[in-house]
Amino acid sequence: MENKILNNDINHIERRLIRVCLMAFVCLGLNILGILISSRISFPLYLDSIGTVMASALSGTLPGVAVGFFTNIAKYIMGDDSALYYGSINVLIALMASYCARKNYFRSFFKSLLVILCLAFLGGGLGSLLTWFIYGFASEGISADLAASIHAKTGMIPFVSQVFADFLIDVVDKAVTVIIVFVTVRILPENIEEKLRYEGWQQTPLSMEMKQLASRNNNRRISLRTKILLLITVASFLIGIVATTIGYFLFKESTIDDHEKLGQGVAGLAASAVDADMVDEYISEGSEAPGYNETKEILYSIRDSSPDILYVYVYKIMPDGCHVVFDLDTDDVAGSEAGELIPFDESFMDAVPKLLNGESIPPRITNDTYGWLLTVYEPVRDDAGNTVCYACADISMNQLVTGSYSFLTKELSLFLGFFIFVLTVGLWLAEYNIIFPVNSMALSAGAFAFTSEEEREGSVDRIKQLDIRTGDEIENLYKAFTKTTEDSMQYVSDIQSKSETISKMQVGLIMVLADVVEGRDDSTGEHIKKTAAYTGIILEQMRKEGKYPDIITDKFIADVVHSAPLHDIGKIHISDVILNKPGKLTDEEYEIMKTHAAYGGDLVKRAMENVPDSDYLNEAVNIARYHHEKWNGKGYPEGLAGEDIPLSARVMAVADVFDALVSKRIYKPPYSFERAMEIIQNDSGTHFDPSVAEAFIHASDLVRQTAESHGDGNDDLTVGSDDDRSNNNNNS
Repeated sequence: MENKILNNDINHIERRLIRVCLMAFVCLGLNILGILISSRISFPLYLDSIGTVMASALSGTLPGVAVGFFTNIAKYIMGDDSALYYGSINVLIALMASYCARKNYFRSFFKSLLVILCLAFLGGGLGSLLTWFIYGFASEGISADLAASIHAKTGMIPFVSQVFADFLIDVVDKAVTVIIVFVTVRILPENIEEKLRYEGWQQTPLSMEMKQLASRNNNRRISLRTKILLLITVASFLIGIVATTIGYFLFKESTIDDHEKLGQGVAGLAASAVDADMVDEYISEGSEAPGYNETKEILYSIRDSSPDILYVYVYKIMPDGCHVVFDLDTDDVAGSEAGELIPFDESFMDAVPKLLNGESIPPRITNDTYGWLLTVYEPVRDDAGNTVCYACADISMNQLVTGSYSFLTKELSLFLGFFIFVLTVGLWLAEYNIIFPVNSMALSAGAFAFTSEEEREGSVDRIKQLDIRTGDEIENLYKAFTKTTEDSMQYVSDIQSKSETISKMQVGLIMVLADVVEGRDDSTGEHIKKTAAYTGIILEQMRKEGKYPDIITDKFIADVVHSAPLHDIGKIHISDVILNKPGKLTDEEYEIMKTHAAYGGDLVKRAMENVPDSDYLNEAVNIARYHHEKWNGKGYPEGLAGEDIPLSARVMAVADVFDALVSKRIYKPPYSFERAMEIIQNDSGTHFDPSVAEAFIHASDLVRQTAESHGDGNDDLTVGSDDDRSNNNNNS
């Protein structure tokens, strides 16, 4: 039967997973459809996050993140090379939509407006930052024209114009998205919506309250969720930093290598355009020399072939410096005239000997007077192979800076999108496969009730109902935890059963012992049973009336009732002659009789020393020793007064005297019930604690029933007279 239930649960989970996967594919298709529509309409909209928000709102965080992540991959496959760089934005939109869905924002019109602004901030705000760092101002994207227009008409700085334009477009785009999702959520039946949601439970789903408790961090230092988050984050960031650093250096080396190839190509073309045999004539005559201007035009066309080529010039290297053969003008700097002498640049001094010898030198990167440049010198040789001058090209390295910013931004965006996706998946799996199962077991263990067999069985059933089935060590732990709990509860039940048996044996032994002692007194009969019953009646009445609430507990009442039979245990020390004397006791005999109280207390105390876990006999000590103390301090053995007398002894005093009054003794007939109650009332405040006497009187009906049900064979409780056993006290 259990296997059948388990198989049904697994099939149910598989069906739900299939539905959610189909929902994710539909939402991915919805995004692709939106992209195709936006590419065919003139109004600038993206429409690429409708499915992302829909999946987040209907199916949960993970499906939404997956749709957002794979949407940008699909856009890249469709030919949008920049789509991958914006993957992080779509993933963040999925997370925000999922959060808003959990807060039911899509079911409220006004809260949906807040959702639009939040999603527009992510898509338009953060997306605009990516566009700025990757492409610059108004160079890419559907917002480029609007950004340029805002900048031209308002005078806003380019960055603000870019962000403002992207945000405006995204507000409209996300308004369309949220409206579609809002309408879908409102019209979709709840049972359909529930079937489309997948939370990944590997156990019986928790209620919202239990889920919040299981998610709460009550740990001493750091929660498991935080540790997993830190682990994934640190690992991902380390991998990201290493990958980004390697990528940056590879990009830098590749860019420099491309610049070197460009410079060498430009310098080589320039060298091939110069007639080596005419160099000296070019230096001396300049533009007047035959072919000079034609060669210069060729050099201009070579330089203008790429925006990265800043300078092209031809120098003849002599010991006194660089003699200009050609030096092209730029927009900012006029070129030097032919024959002009230019001193060696400080950064080239180490290469001068090779240049004077006509040797080739490797490309050089310098950052001096003319900026950050890569310079290439290409020898111009005559027919004999002698170097007569050098054709030079300066390639700007500024592209390396701007390209590095763009490259790093792209790398970080790609990493961030992948990181958020991996983090979401990792936390989702950890949440449902580790955190919730472990915390559910902890909550069940913490709420375990031991007070009764029914509560224990209910607690075990709640643990079984968790039904954790992660299929790993967590499930093994759960099974071991469940089995240990069941075995422990069985053991507790056995222990409790044995404890109850032992407790009954203890009570029985107390009653037997009390019977043995009281059996020496021919007149007491059922005295120990009746006094125990009276103490219970008094204490229950006092609790009902709210007296001594901190003292009178179930345990206290049980201890007093069970200990009451030992109140006269000290009489075992008294001679039978005195104990069963039919008449009044002499003063000497009465003093001997009084010693039974102190002796009884000592006797019980000595018994406690030899019996482990016998704290319940504490009240037996108090009852045996102090039940003859009086409220006014005129009792024995210590003459205690008021609340200095233990409460159990004050209760026992009323029960003991009342039973002595209404019982037939060898030295007196029984008092009537009414007369006995009158005596208790009259002695309240002198002999008895007023609150105890009051409670006893208030429970008179129950007291009468108890007195009649424990009669000593004398049916007439209406006849009696005062008959003290001594001249100064009424002994019980």
